[in-house]
Amino acid sequence: MIASLPMYDWPHCRAQNDALWAHLATALRQAGFDAPKRLSRPRDLHSHWKRPGLLLSQTCAMPFRLGLWRHVQVIGALDHGLAGCAPGQYRSALVVRKNDPRDSLSGFHGARAAVNARNSQSGYAALLRAAELARIKLGAFQLTGAHAASIRAVATGDAEIAAIDAVSWRMAQDVMGVCRNLRLLAMTEPTPALPLICAKGADRDALAAVMAAAFSALPDALKERLKIAGFVARNSEDYTISPW
Repeated sequence: MIASLPMYDWPHCRAQNDALWAHLATALRQAGFDAPKRLSRPRDLHSHWKRPGLLLSQTCAMPFRLGLWRHVQVIGALDHGLAGCAPGQYRSALVVRKNDPRDSLSGFHGARAAVNARNSQSGYAALLRAAELARIKLGAFQLTGAHAASIRAVATGDAEIAAIDAVSWRMAQDVMGVCRNLRLLAMTEPTPALPLICAKGADRDALAAVMAAAFSALPDALKERLKIAGFVARNSEDYTISPW
């Protein structure tokens, strides 16, 4: 069996994610699951997610909707206690340089956008949806590979705007000094938060029950460090249809 928690595994939080896994693995073993001792940190996440021995991982809604649903099932989502979001939802922060005079997204028609990946719900789909609602079209997209890199691209002037997963934005402000050169322009519409997943054929109802109890008992220090408020059970249907 394998497990990973890759979506918020920032370098400054890896020790805390390992502690989180130790907590979850204990609860899983007590419930009869063969939980691995350590988290996997694979480079090829898409292959990792498709392995039949996947006990627990976390993915993004867009890869799930684009085909990962054939290989995995949703257990639930973490609640991050985000303002303006129901439990188990998240959204993106639209960030721009602090000295940019434009005060609304409508002023960014044709702007260069930094995007972590084109299969990202928070960094790409949410940005396109926000632009659609603002009745603008963005200009060139700079693919950065990560939210942290998108933040740097805007801060250095390589891009004019980026959509950053709100949890990642909170984490970035803890450790990235360049965030001081940025400001929040707006927040996107809420959508279901990143899904926790398991392999097809696993007992997802039992896993959801274990996760609910384990996250409820998570030490406060870990909750604060990892920006976790709790766990919300969800199913695959919450993610297979576009929220827009």
